[in-house]
Amino acid sequence: MHDRIAATKATPAGISPAITFACALACGAMVANIYYAQPLIGLIAPELHMAPGAAGLIVTLTQLGYAVGLLFIVPLADRLENRRLILATLLLTAAALVILALVPSAGLFLAASALVGVTSAGVHMVVPFAASLAPAETRGRTIGNVMSGLLAGIMLSRPVASIIAEVAGWRAVFGVAAALMLLLALLLARVLPERRPTSGESYARILRSMARLLARERPLQRRAIYHGFVFTIFTIFWTAVPLELARRFGFSQTGIAAFALAGAAGALVAPVAGRLGDRGYIRAGTGVAMLIMIAACLLAGWAGAAGSLIGLVLFAIALDGATQLNQVLGQRVIFSLPGEDRGRVNAVYMTVIFLFGSTGGIAASAAYHADGWWGTMLLCAAMGVAVLAIFCTEFLGRRRTGE
Repeated sequence: MHDRIAATKATPAGISPAITFACALACGAMVANIYYAQPLIGLIAPELHMAPGAAGLIVTLTQLGYAVGLLFIVPLADRLENRRLILATLLLTAAALVILALVPSAGLFLAASALVGVTSAGVHMVVPFAASLAPAETRGRTIGNVMSGLLAGIMLSRPVASIIAEVAGWRAVFGVAAALMLLLALLLARVLPERRPTSGESYARILRSMARLLARERPLQRRAIYHGFVFTIFTIFWTAVPLELARRFGFSQTGIAAFALAGAAGALVAPVAGRLGDRGYIRAGTGVAMLIMIAACLLAGWAGAAGSLIGLVLFAIALDGATQLNQVLGQRVIFSLPGEDRGRVNAVYMTVIFLFGSTGGIAASAAYHADGWWGTMLLCAAMGVAVLAIFCTEFLGRRRTGE
């Protein structure tokens, strides 16, 4: 089942800085597509005549579409030549974003949002692409560097969307994103090497093997569950906080953009996390990430209730940093599993995560409108405690086996 990968233009020394940079840039630009709408739901929902409690569907359907893409498109990286496949997903994403920018009704907008999610899943062909080119001893560093681009894209997508919407309206956000996908396709066509799987497995067999991977690999199960909880907390926070900033602090889209830009500082954790993973501090780093996340949720709830904007910014940075620390350590684990089928391993991992996270948009809207900011943050903290408890069972298992 394990593929042997033939990679042309790659040197024995590993992945070059130019390819690493291109992969990081691609990840950031591609993943941003599923986050542009988060700070804009307060603008989009009224224009499309959506009820306030249903506005979270914009985020939820995009992430569900992303999960579908992860499950059914990303595994093609273990069958088809990767460079062409990545370029094809970029072109499809550009087309989906154009549709999103033009649709006139809520139903069509939600359908287009799901389509953007499906096509944007191509970003998770890029991460294992880079990991497969790196030697084992520096794989964590490579993942951290590429993930820093992905995580910066997540963080910067919100302020960029808010600024463009303030100047030209929310539809312009998706038009600009479509143009960016076309430019990125031109760049990657020149820079990326070919990476051609040689196993010859059928697509149906690849899909069946993904179920076996999840059933067989305990580290994959655990890391997907851990980050599924963490990503849901992340989604709830960043869906609810623009609503709180507008209601309590009177922020415009520009103010919301500045807040989100400050939160992007958490992306600096990614390269450090990769190095921690290479040095064997995966479990310690995971525990620290979960503890920071719980504390950040509680303190962010207090800061919002107390009207402390500085506190809210600081705890947003802490929450983002903890999310990114946990994500990079998780991918360090799954990309070190035996075999070369990293495309499908990453697909399983991220599909589970986004199935968890897809509940975040609806949960955020429901919790915020029912119990306000403080109640929303208490929900996040409770989820943090739950995943920390699950993580602690890892040590109980080691004790029983005498490890």
